[in-house]
Amino acid sequence: MSRTSEIKLTSFSHGGGCGCKIAPAVLEEILEKIPHHGHHPDLLVGVETSDDAAVYKINDDQAIVATTDFFMPIVDDPYDFGRIAATNALSDIYAMGARPIMALAIVGVPVARLPTEVIQQVVAGGAAVCRDAGVPIAGGHSIDSPEPIYGLAALGLVHPQKILRNNQARDGDAVILGKGLGIGIMSAALKKGTLSAAAYVQMLSSATQLNTVGSRLAGSDGIHAVTDVTGFGILGHLMEICRGSGLHAEIMLSKLPLLPEAVTLARDGYATGAGERNWASYGHAVNLPKDIAPWQQTFLCDPQTSGGLMVTCAPETATSIVALFHQEGFLYARVIGSLKEGTPEITVN
Repeated sequence: MSRTSEIKLTSFSHGGGCGCKIAPAVLEEILEKIPHHGHHPDLLVGVETSDDAAVYKINDDQAIVATTDFFMPIVDDPYDFGRIAATNALSDIYAMGARPIMALAIVGVPVARLPTEVIQQVVAGGAAVCRDAGVPIAGGHSIDSPEPIYGLAALGLVHPQKILRNNQARDGDAVILGKGLGIGIMSAALKKGTLSAAAYVQMLSSATQLNTVGSRLAGSDGIHAVTDVTGFGILGHLMEICRGSGLHAEIMLSKLPLLPEAVTLARDGYATGAGERNWASYGHAVNLPKDIAPWQQTFLCDPQTSGGLMVTCAPETATSIVALFHQEGFLYARVIGSLKEGTPEITVN
């Protein structure tokens, strides 16, 4: 057994993946009194609607999309950690309808406690994903930190008229989810040493699938709002769409795509602390059925690391958009609900 295979990256951190994100309610409180820099005519997307990335207009045909995303290990294998983190970071570019063009690596490691080859494998995993996306890693920044951290600052290009936003949903829209849910549940089992080999493969396959379909969605007829589902869970990111668009969402519990291995784990009681914090942040605005099982509620606020895109679209275009997801290899994609006029809340049926 090699020295690197004996090291469990998750043991170095108090959280992992997008479960590291600050809870929605706490983040809202932090940002509440931060002054905005005022109107800038070329800043097309800023902090106002909690969108996935910032967008700055360069000219009439091009806008730059900028984002940064990094977190602590969600898996023990350093190469896989790098792949997941890079896939997750690039997802914000795709969620805006853009094509990624460049990335900078963000690296923080306890240098005295991790062998150099482990750090190299993390960076190599991220580089492999960027290579698959056709993106060069053009530099970055590294620090000596008490917990391992990896991610990217990513840049992309999009036409100013084809930006996908999270606050443009319309009354009557169908809601589509592109990936299966359950990554946080699986990560909880992994941290306890009980995740099966089959479940790990399923988790890794989902978390390293680039949301390239986002670039194809830009400019498509009927697309109104898009975001990606990550640390705040499906309800948290749908709530951002509801608040930004001033609409009420209804989702069907029976239609949610659930990763099969995660269902077994959820039924056995596996869950994350981040999921509990998520529910504490927005549960007051969610109407649940009286007969919902605890394991089903777990999926609703389960933090997704490198989760799928959530799309709202005109109902007559939903079938073709789901077909587009399937063509791109997102076989779990399906319609999960709809939007209507009303209080920005979510009803689960």
